[in-house]
Amino acid sequence: MKAKKSITQRWLFNSLGIILMILIVIEIGFSVAIQNYYYNSTRQYINSTLTVVTNMLNKASQDTTLNFSEEIRNTVENFFSKDKMELMAVNVYGNVAITSSGFPPPTDIDMQDYITAKNSAEGIGYHISTLETGEKIMSVCVLVPASAKSKYEAIKIVTSLKEIDRQIILYILVITIIFIAIIMLMVFSGLYFINSIVIPVRQIGAIAHQFAKGDFSKRITKKSDDELGELCDIINSMADELSKTESVKNEFISSVSHELRTPLTAIKGWGETLNGIEDSETIKKGMRVITSETERLSQMVEELLDFSRIQNGRFTLIKQRIDILAELGDAVLVFQERAYREKIMVVYYEPDMLPFVNGDKNRLRQVFINIIDNALKYSNPGGTVTIDAYEEKNGVVITIADTGCGISQVDLPKVKTKFYKANNSRRGSGIGLAVADEIINMHGGSLELTSEQNVGTTVIITLPVAPKKVEPTTENKSDDGTQMQ
Repeated sequence: MKAKKSITQRWLFNSLGIILMILIVIEIGFSVAIQNYYYNSTRQYINSTLTVVTNMLNKASQDTTLNFSEEIRNTVENFFSKDKMELMAVNVYGNVAITSSGFPPPTDIDMQDYITAKNSAEGIGYHISTLETGEKIMSVCVLVPASAKSKYEAIKIVTSLKEIDRQIILYILVITIIFIAIIMLMVFSGLYFINSIVIPVRQIGAIAHQFAKGDFSKRITKKSDDELGELCDIINSMADELSKTESVKNEFISSVSHELRTPLTAIKGWGETLNGIEDSETIKKGMRVITSETERLSQMVEELLDFSRIQNGRFTLIKQRIDILAELGDAVLVFQERAYREKIMVVYYEPDMLPFVNGDKNRLRQVFINIIDNALKYSNPGGTVTIDAYEEKNGVVITIADTGCGISQVDLPKVKTKFYKANNSRRGSGIGLAVADEIINMHGGSLELTSEQNVGTTVIITLPVAPKKVEPTTENKSDDGTQMQ
């Protein structure tokens, strides 16, 4: 199994690693630059000093009354900057013969600058070397004017680079400490920032795992008002919705189980009662109950199937131009007998004519039956169910009002939600209204409810009018009535 990399590891290896490499390159560049600066400055200072010395020797070489070798010796021995550097005279054999300090030169002194000066057109040579003691020195050699009487061929200045190297190391050490401080600051600030993300993400992940297992009891603690805080709010809100859905689903299963058990018990009971009974009145009563309960079961199963099709996206409509009054009238007729038995008055204000509607007649009849069934279901004996239909603003409006128990203002916005039942004391699966609302929406219409507790509920269904058919004009017809091409 491949090892999982954390955000911290990725940040350390990627971002911090790149920054560390950049800082190392900067430090190397700075070290080279500062060394070149100090070494060039030292070389320029030596060159300027040598220029002064060579100018003095040039003047001496032009004076024939002077001993040029003695002048070189005097110049070396009386060198004006002997406290900072050492001036040496090189004889014709390429050896250092005189030093400004008066001490013999080191036996391991490098004469590469002298060789370079002899081979150079400018007559000057530059070299950096290290003595056996480990001390680094810089030397610059210049050829003196040629003279037959002179024993010396060149002069050279040697200076120690010990203090300069110490100063360079000090600068490098300072910049290194600064870079280390920058890296440590970045590490601590980066780890703090990453932990401010990683720890809440881990908490979110742990609680999300519990949500996945069906445990919605815990909530994520919001610690900031940034994107993570917004994510916590979203997940907590999602958990609230899932918890409600889970609760509603459990209530739905319990309700459906009860709804299925009741008619099945009635069917089974009457089936056993009718077995071997010859009383025609009892048989008629029993068959009426069995038929009623079977129809109830069938309606419930159809609602469940329709809901399943809607959830899976397989719910389709067969639309055509239909007379909506015919479907509404059939639905009202279905409940006439039941309303009479339950002592509920059904008042239907049927208009003479309504515009045609482009829709699925079976599905619309299903909606009307469902709404009227609910109106009767939630009405008490002596109540009234009023059905009205009319045209309004290029739409057909059907209202179904009852004088039943009504719906509270808290439950009213939720009654079209799947599995939701505002009144658990009444029979029903809780999905009929959700299916009806979906059917009306698929027709391009709307289903709205208004209600007041202990007063009644009104359902308002609005459907768009079907476009009028374009009839062929007389100019497009021939004399025998056939349409012209």
